[in-house]
Amino acid sequence: MFTGIIQTSGVVESIEKLETGARMRLRACGNEPFVRGESVAVNGVCLTVIPHDDSVIADLSEETLGRTTLGALGAGTRVNLERALGTGDRLGGHFVQGHVDTVGTLISRTSEGEFAVYRWTFPAEYAPLVVSKGSIAVDGISLTIVEPEATSFGAALIPETLRRTTLGTSNVGDRSNLEFDMIAKYVQSLMAPYLAGRT
Repeated sequence: MFTGIIQTSGVVESIEKLETGARMRLRACGNEPFVRGESVAVNGVCLTVIPHDDSVIADLSEETLGRTTLGALGAGTRVNLERALGTGDRLGGHFVQGHVDTVGTLISRTSEGEFAVYRWTFPAEYAPLVVSKGSIAVDGISLTIVEPEATSFGAALIPETLRRTTLGTSNVGDRSNLEFDMIAKYVQSLMAPYLAGRT
C-alpha cells in the first residue's frame, strides 16, 4: 500500500527482456538502502525489489509489461519511487495500491506562473471512477481531479510536485500509468448488481 506522495526518484539503468517478462535494474536516489523483498512503487507500479551492489533489481511480469509503461522505459529514464506505507506513517495522499488500471496520454499542459494544469486521456470505460475533486494516481503521484470529461481529466500541479516528480519534465504525448481511486472501484463493484437490476 502506498500514498502517492513521492519522496525520492530513481534512474533506470537497464531493462532486460527475458523469455517471459523482463528484469529492470535501477539506481535509487536517497541514502536508505532497500531490503530484499521490499515493495516499492516505480512510476506507480508495485514491484518487489532485490538489492544488488549499488542498484536495485525488479522482475516485471507479462501483465505488468502489457498494462503499464515500464517496458517502454529506456536506460537513463528518471522514475518516481515510493516505498510502501509503514504502520503509523502519515497518509498525506490517498490509498494507492500500485496496481495500474490503464495508461493515459498527456494531451495538454498549461503553465500558471510556478503552477501548472495538465490534462490526460483515459479509456471511456473508466469514466464512472473519474469525478471532480476525486483522487487519482498518475505515475504513482497522488493528484486531485479537476474538470473531468468523458475521456479526459485535468489536475492542478503545485511547484513542489513539478520539482520532486517526473511530471515537471513531462511533454504532451507522453504516456502515464493511471490508477483510479481504490474506494471508488469498490463502491462501483458493490453497486453493479443493484444498478444492473434497474435496467
